[in-house]
Amino acid sequence: MKFREFVYAFIPIFVAMDIGGLIPVFLTLTKNLSASEKRQVAIQALSTAFLISVIFVAVGRWIFRLIGISVSDFEIAGGILLLVLAIVEMLHLGKDVVPDAHVGPVPLGTPLIVGPAVLTSLIILIPLFGYPLTLGALLINLILVGIAFGQSRRLVRWLHEDGLRAFSQVISLFLAAIAVSMIRRGFHSLH
Repeated sequence: MKFREFVYAFIPIFVAMDIGGLIPVFLTLTKNLSASEKRQVAIQALSTAFLISVIFVAVGRWIFRLIGISVSDFEIAGGILLLVLAIVEMLHLGKDVVPDAHVGPVPLGTPLIVGPAVLTSLIILIPLFGYPLTLGALLINLILVGIAFGQSRRLVRWLHEDGLRAFSQVISLFLAAIAVSMIRRGFHSLH
């Protein structure tokens, strides 16, 4: 395994995961949870992201052909799911929308950590770099997300409650914009 090839596999996954964008969403979705509950949510999210990635790499193209969907369809569906989440978050205006220990698998694990962009990247990278190198790059990226989630409490102390509430609303707007972007890219790819 060459280091240069690993970097070429690592970077697209890193960009698609957008760790900087994940931290505020993690903070918003877990704002009233205890430290142990946050840790549990992070473990659930990372486990879900890894399992979905591995399963998708193994059978993704086959499933798409079997049920007659495209990557574009996948992007549109993921975008709609994110848009609904963002709208629900914004309409509650800072109330506890989904602050429970069940947000790890959905929406954090998927479609936020591993969504259409990451899964599409994996499908493209496997033929170029092979399974071990691509899955290794995925695993390193997931470890970085775990570290970022683990350090998120420091950000909470820095922002305080009012700052976090305002930040949460801004993030909901960004989440909605990301969702619309995913839907738009999906529709654009259909033509």
